Amino acid sequence: MRILLTGSSGFVGRAVQARLLADGSHHLRCALRKAPITPLNEVEYCLAPSLGADADWSQALAGVDAVIHCAARVHVMQEQAADPLAEFRRANVEGTLRLARQAVAAGARRFVFVSSIKVNGEQTLPGQAYRADDVSNATDPYGISKREAEDGLLKLAAETGLEVVIVRPPLIYGPGVKANFLSMMRWLQRGVPLPFGAIDNRRSLVALDNLVDLLVVCLTHPEASGQRFLVSDGEDLSTTELMRRLSAALGRSARLLPVPQALIEQAAILLGRRQLSQRLCGSLQINMDKTRERLGWTPPLTVDQALAKTAAHYLKELSQ
Repeated sequence: MRILLTGSSGFVGRAVQARLLADGSHHLRCALRKAPITPLNEVEYCLAPSLGADADWSQALAGVDAVIHCAARVHVMQEQAADPLAEFRRANVEGTLRLARQAVAAGARRFVFVSSIKVNGEQTLPGQAYRADDVSNATDPYGISKREAEDGLLKLAAETGLEVVIVRPPLIYGPGVKANFLSMMRWLQRGVPLPFGAIDNRRSLVALDNLVDLLVVCLTHPEASGQRFLVSDGEDLSTTELMRRLSAALGRSARLLPVPQALIEQAAILLGRRQLSQRLCGSLQINMDKTRERLGWTPPLTVDQALAKTAAHYLKELSQ
């Protein structure tokens, strides 16, 4: 199978590239905005246009059987755009649909789209985990753009026969993770006392290796076409439990102070950090029954295995 991978220099894209090369049964073409510093002989590279309604993907798509679309305008913590939703729509909706239409014209059969759990929403109530076919409750520009891209892809699939597969991951962690997860590892490794010892929430996460495994399954599985799937590690953790288990993976003892959750939430509001408080204290659970039953898929790594792999990479980088 000849595969075009977009976003191949990103966190998820690099891992997909490595997995497909390890499998050794595909011809892989990676679309990049600039030439790689250390190109691999096993990979065919091509220049990726900017994501938008006027992008020309024709050369990148020539002879391709399937597309894994990881490239996107991602969630921005400190947004600078005057109209964020317009910017997200330009890249994530118009850019995605432009690529998909040209994939159809080039003869590609399958299009695997990496979406986001934000299409479902931001938070779940106890016992009400998100399901793949729930009505969308996207509220921020990023989630709205991903929902609109999904809808456009499924409409295109109905019109053309393109086999669209949509995967919505929650927070992704693994070797090389950045942002808040990296900050958390730094705090725990340094032994910083943290006020998160009494948080009673439940959150679904997904290890990078588990997400990539599902994406590869979705490339060829006959039951995947035309479907939306949710993905996680299959074990939901409280923020407190996550920090304890990550500390153990780092070879440290977590110094977590039992500050009441309500006090943390109130302090975050006063400091203008409501979104961070939601991630730390709120729940976001995923029901993966559809993914398991329709695809016969289970996560290859447990949470502890994935945390150990993530921590080992971080400690190795720290020692260099």
